[in-house]
Amino acid sequence: MHPLQWVLQVQRSLGWGPLASVSWLSLRICRAHSSLSSTTCPSPERQEDGARKDFSSRLATGPTFQHFLRSTSAPQEKLSSEVEDPPPYLMMDELLGRERKVYLETYGCQMNVNDTEIAWSILQKSGYLRTRNLQEADVILLVTCSIREKAEQTIWNRLHQLKALKTRRPRSRVPLRIGILGCMAERLKEEILNREKMVDVLAGPDAYRDLPRLLAVAESGQQAANVLLSLDETYADVMPVQTSPSATSAFVSIMRGCDNMCSYCIVPFTRGRERSRPIASILEEVKKLSEQGLKEVTLLGQNVNSFRDNSEVQFNNAVSTNLSRGFTTNYKAKQGGLRFAHLLDQVSRVDPEMRIRFTSPHPKDFPDEVLQLIHERDNICKQIHLPAQSGSSRVLEAMRRGYSREAYVELVHHIKESIPGVSLSSDFIAGFCGETEEDHVQTVSLLREVQYNTGFLFAYSMRQKTRAYHRLKDDVPEEVKLRRLEELITVFREEATKANQMSVGCTQLVLVEGLSKRSATDLCGRNDGNLKVIFPDAEMEDVNNPGLRVRAQPGDYVLVKITSASSQTLRGHVLCRTTLKDSSANC
Repeated sequence: MHPLQWVLQVQRSLGWGPLASVSWLSLRICRAHSSLSSTTCPSPERQEDGARKDFSSRLATGPTFQHFLRSTSAPQEKLSSEVEDPPPYLMMDELLGRERKVYLETYGCQMNVNDTEIAWSILQKSGYLRTRNLQEADVILLVTCSIREKAEQTIWNRLHQLKALKTRRPRSRVPLRIGILGCMAERLKEEILNREKMVDVLAGPDAYRDLPRLLAVAESGQQAANVLLSLDETYADVMPVQTSPSATSAFVSIMRGCDNMCSYCIVPFTRGRERSRPIASILEEVKKLSEQGLKEVTLLGQNVNSFRDNSEVQFNNAVSTNLSRGFTTNYKAKQGGLRFAHLLDQVSRVDPEMRIRFTSPHPKDFPDEVLQLIHERDNICKQIHLPAQSGSSRVLEAMRRGYSREAYVELVHHIKESIPGVSLSSDFIAGFCGETEEDHVQTVSLLREVQYNTGFLFAYSMRQKTRAYHRLKDDVPEEVKLRRLEELITVFREEATKANQMSVGCTQLVLVEGLSKRSATDLCGRNDGNLKVIFPDAEMEDVNNPGLRVRAQPGDYVLVKITSASSQTLRGHVLCRTTLKDSSANC
């Protein structure tokens, strides 16, 4: 058997987490393949350290592989009374961080930013300290992305850099431990440990609660991993710790995973099935953020508007919400639960001075009640992300998106009619399997027809495990993908500039974020449509305190007269400081 043994276990049977579902746990161990209780092969490091030798001996006498297999059929109702905490091969103090310093790096989407805050919250409670200085770190954790090959290559390059740091570590300091967290850990699993021996810990997106134990195992000189994908983990009881003390906004995860199974997408395989947080826990988090003075929250999920809270039994028989007209799903219709419109309504009532955004939605889940709520509530931003991916119905069918170009365009018109002045953003993939020049031309025409304010455009990168990997052929040459991508970007910028120039002459409400990165004399903020707005740092009137002249600070709402626009940025001059409720930023 390979020295990396993947041990099937039931977390709750050993007290390693709140879940009663099956997980994959790996320990890099040097043992005979016939039994987990065989003699371990001592490393020089453990020979010199009595404490680690004691740890290894306790690990050797711990549960066997057969024990884990038996645990999978144990009566679930008895697990809670049988748990051992900590695991039998660990002492309680070995789960503590003992003020070791953790350095966290985040790559990828907003969900990874939120995951970083969750992971840090868990480690902080275990006695770890946070450092922003890489050189003084005792533990380095990379929160990774796996959506495209380039994202993973970035991590491989970073590991190569960190290898030198680990090699030069003075023997007088505790050994440096390096961990890979998130989607890349989930997708590649043992391949990471085999390819990079200097990686000590792997933790998938649903295994962050296990980080203290994984790091404790790593302290013995062994590699450890937990890449469980859970059916119910939402971290609802973990309050994320804001990683930027001066931030004016925060991300709030409301659901995890995705059931859409688009043929190009790795997300269902790295983040699992959809499951939503109870609304009560979301509202509690939003209220705490409001009390901390934050002025904007973004509700997060891989398919955020398919939110469905089934935690309250009395709502489990509710009728399912209708899909957008002309849209279908790749899964059986789901019944019951409190839906996204209910959550959005409740969140918007927490603080009238707090802006509410949400991402990333699927176009199929925009019933009229959601659009009406966005239109009616002043603090729900009039900005919708509407991922199209392609303008060709033939390609959309191959992608398994559940709609045609015609249905998508009809939805765009319906949204613009329902929410006057709405800002739209979208995602596009260039060079998907089988995409022809005619398909590409149709995508270009969709960009011109809709005139998105913001866009995220990428060349197709085939991912293992996806339906496209198994059933389609990645037959568009790389140079063609890149050429088509450049054409899409060029057209997007032209049309976005036209769309954004419609704001010139308007007065817009802007939430100040801080100094502009390009000028110490300018401030930067975002308008309702999530566009960056740059304006001079000048004194202004405070409308709530007539006669008082003030300078804008991060977290302030100000009115800005827009004087110029590009495809990505608006510029203007500030008029006054105001509040969200009292502002009147209409053209």
